[in-house]
Amino acid sequence: MTRALTSEQNIRRLVIVGGGTAGWMAAASLQHHFSGTPLSIAVVESPEIGTIGVGEATTPTIRRFYQQLGLRDLPVMQAIGATCKLGIQFNHWKAPNHSFFHPFSVFGQSLNGVDFLQYWLKAKSAGLAGELSDFSLGAQLALAGKFSPPAPKPASTLSVYDWALHLDAGRFAELLRQHALQGGVRHIQGTIERVQKTDDGLVQTLHLRGGDTVDGDLFIDCSGFRGLLIEGALETGFEDWGQWLLCDAAWVAPSARSGRANPYTRVDAHGAGWQWNIPLQERDGNGRVFASRFLPDAQAQAEFAESLGERALAEPRLIRFQPGIRKRAWNGNVIALGLAAGFLEPLESTSIALIETGIERIKQLFPSRGIEPVIVDEFNQQTRLEYERVRDFIILHYALNGRDDSDFWRECRAMWLRGDVPETLRSKIELFKARGYVKRYRWEMFQPASWLALFSGFDYLPEHWDLAADRIPDPALRSSLESMQQSVRAAVTEAPDHDEFLARYVLGAQQESST
Repeated sequence: MTRALTSEQNIRRLVIVGGGTAGWMAAASLQHHFSGTPLSIAVVESPEIGTIGVGEATTPTIRRFYQQLGLRDLPVMQAIGATCKLGIQFNHWKAPNHSFFHPFSVFGQSLNGVDFLQYWLKAKSAGLAGELSDFSLGAQLALAGKFSPPAPKPASTLSVYDWALHLDAGRFAELLRQHALQGGVRHIQGTIERVQKTDDGLVQTLHLRGGDTVDGDLFIDCSGFRGLLIEGALETGFEDWGQWLLCDAAWVAPSARSGRANPYTRVDAHGAGWQWNIPLQERDGNGRVFASRFLPDAQAQAEFAESLGERALAEPRLIRFQPGIRKRAWNGNVIALGLAAGFLEPLESTSIALIETGIERIKQLFPSRGIEPVIVDEFNQQTRLEYERVRDFIILHYALNGRDDSDFWRECRAMWLRGDVPETLRSKIELFKARGYVKRYRWEMFQPASWLALFSGFDYLPEHWDLAADRIPDPALRSSLESMQQSVRAAVTEAPDHDEFLARYVLGAQQESST
């Protein structure tokens, strides 16, 4: 006989440990979702701990996240110093002085039920087509330094692209903090000195410096790498992925802007890792990610400082990290979110996106006080699968590299050649090479177009194309492809420069509101 759920069994006290990007994203979103219910939400934030701020580039899902809260693009950009992002430019990954682009868009138009990729493969083999990115409006806008919001009703797939933000993580967290507090979230400032557990091992009370206590039914750990609750109190354990992802440290620093603000993130490979450049309205964000067993800290710092030159606005700060995930993101009555749940280097700007999806899972699987094991198991399975899929996508960048100038890059490529990559990734790569088909898994953040951007960027292409593509003779195919490229070029010509867009719609509106 099924027992009816009573209101006494509902979670009444939700406590989020840690503010920052993850904590305030969770607070704002969950308060909005549970508004009008008896659930109380509190954020316990230590004034001694700041935001790491390495995740200043995002994916397009960030815009859907804050739009669900009733926030709009331009006011958000004004508030947090954001610029537009149409994708990522990868420099020197395949080889020194080689560049390719990963846009937030599809490529070309399918014809007669046959995917565009198959026609492009046929045309490329006959010398009738250039780069795949030539058929992406998002990529061409970005590379031309232009930006215009996508048409609400695109005329064809050639007009389909999306965009994200380059943002100041500290200001974004502050915007969400204000939103959460206005919604009724309680903000408790204090340093946690002791965590009290029940006899059955659940977290019960947080003891703060000064004697105050905070009780909760369910806790979300947003305390960063240290995982104050998920690891410190519950000793959940961590699964290290360093055997595949060799980078384990980064020097980070802001710098003065030089030139225009590109509407894309730039990622430059170097001898033992890579360096990012993220243009904001008032400065640039920079970080040099490296593998410490291939490059000493001091040398990495010196190379990073030299790359910034006189534009540096602060001394570089060293961040050490361990790629991998908690063995369980949800343990007992504690759910880990953000860096407390796991870390993957920000090569594809996934840090904030993984926070978003974690919050959505919390909404969908929000428990009663009994915290049913089936809910916890489902949350953990979904979280693991999603992290593994992102992990595989990041490994792909290293596995297919064509560099031969350092031990780091040779070792990255050797892992693939030896077969020392996850089976899920090996199967995906081999299937694409054999058939030009991008295998899709459940809980995968990156769509086939993103994988295609990487495969084509590294020139890792199928040896054959779909026989059905031969229905279109070469002259007709050439004409069709030229028509597509002309449409893309025309749209790029009409679009304003990214700086012009910012000046008119973001900075201009900001100045008007202040007068």
